[in-house]
Amino acid sequence: MSTAPAAGPPDADLSDVDRSDPAGRAWVDRAVAAVEADALRSADTHLLVYPLPPEWGVDLYLKDESTHPTGSLKHRLARSLFLHALCSGWITEGSTVVEASSGSTAVSEAYVARMLGLPFVAVMPASTSREKIALIERHGGRCHLVEHAADVYDEARRLAAETGGHYLDQFTHAERATDWRGNNTIAESVFEQLALERHPVPEWVVVGAGTGGTSATFGRYLRFRRHPTRLAVVDPEGSAFFPGWVAGDAATTGTPSRIEGIGRPRMEPSFLPTVVDRMIRVPDAASLAAVHHLERATGRRAGGSTGTNLWGAFRLVAEMVAAGRTGSVVTLLCDGGERYGRTLHSPDWVAGQGLDCAPYAAVLEEFAATGRWPG
Repeated sequence: MSTAPAAGPPDADLSDVDRSDPAGRAWVDRAVAAVEADALRSADTHLLVYPLPPEWGVDLYLKDESTHPTGSLKHRLARSLFLHALCSGWITEGSTVVEASSGSTAVSEAYVARMLGLPFVAVMPASTSREKIALIERHGGRCHLVEHAADVYDEARRLAAETGGHYLDQFTHAERATDWRGNNTIAESVFEQLALERHPVPEWVVVGAGTGGTSATFGRYLRFRRHPTRLAVVDPEGSAFFPGWVAGDAATTGTPSRIEGIGRPRMEPSFLPTVVDRMIRVPDAASLAAVHHLERATGRRAGGSTGTNLWGAFRLVAEMVAAGRTGSVVTLLCDGGERYGRTLHSPDWVAGQGLDCAPYAAVLEEFAATGRWPG
C-alpha cells in the first residue's frame, strides 16, 4: 500500500507567489492621475481655416498643435507613451526614462518626466536644432547626442539598460499607445470640430510620418467610424517611409531627414502602411517654400513638417479644383517656427544646405492665384 509524500513546510510551497507592491502601485496611481490632470488642464487645439478663394468650393483646415503646453503635436504622444508604460508596469518610482528622438517628442517627454519627478535622457542626432536641445534641458531633460541618426535606437536601449530604466521607444509603441477609437484623440477632435462646417467629412486628411503614430490613429479611426475620408501621408527627401510603402517592404535609407519631426532612415514599426491611401514625396525645398508661404498668407511661422503637410494638402486641393469637386481637406500645423530660427528660418542655413526654394515658391504663387498645380 502506497502513501502520499508528506507535505513540506509552508515556506517550501512555491505554488503561490505574491509580488504585489502596494507602495509602488500607489505611486503609479498618483503618476497616472498627474498625466490625466495635465490632459484636463489642456484645452483642445484650434482648427484653423486656411484662406482659400471661396469660389473654389474647397475648404482647407489646419489643426494647430503648436498650442499644446510643450508647443507641438508630440505632447499628445508623450502623454500616451507615459500612460502606456505606467499602466504596463514598465515605469515605476525613480525610473530613468530614455527616448530616441529627433527633438519635439523629447521636449514633451521631458515635460512629463519632470512632472512625475523622473530623470529623463533624450538620445538624438547631433544635427538636432540648438533650440530643441535648449527646450529639452529647460524641462529638466538631459541630451545625449550621437553622430549618426541610425544609432539612436541601440544607444537608447544601452542607456536604459545601464541605468536600470525604461526605453519608451516611440518608434515601436506610438501606434499602440494611443486609443485610436476615440477618447479625445486628434482624429476624434478633428471630426467633432468639423461638425458644423459646410463639408464636415473631409475628402482628405494629410499628415506626415515620424513614428507613424498619427497616421495610424487617423487611418484606424476613419475605418472605425466608417468615414469615406482618405488618408494621405507626406514624406520628405531621403526618408524610408515612401519607398517602403511603394515597395511593400521594410525599407531603409540610412539618411537623416532635414525636416525635423518627420522622415526616418528606416520604416519604423509604428508605421502602418495598410491604413494609408496615398503617399506623396515632398522635396525639402518645397517644404520650406510652403512654410514661408504660410507665414505670408496667415502671419503664422511654423516648423518644416507643417510645410511638408501643406505642400501635400495644396496639391490635393488643386486636384479637387481641377476636377470640379467641392469638399474639405485637413492637415496639421505641427509646431511653431521659433524652434528653427537657426535652421530652416535662417537664409544662411538654407543656402548652406544647397536648397533652392524659388521654383517651389513660384508653384505656390501660381496655385494661390489660380488653383492650378503644374502637370
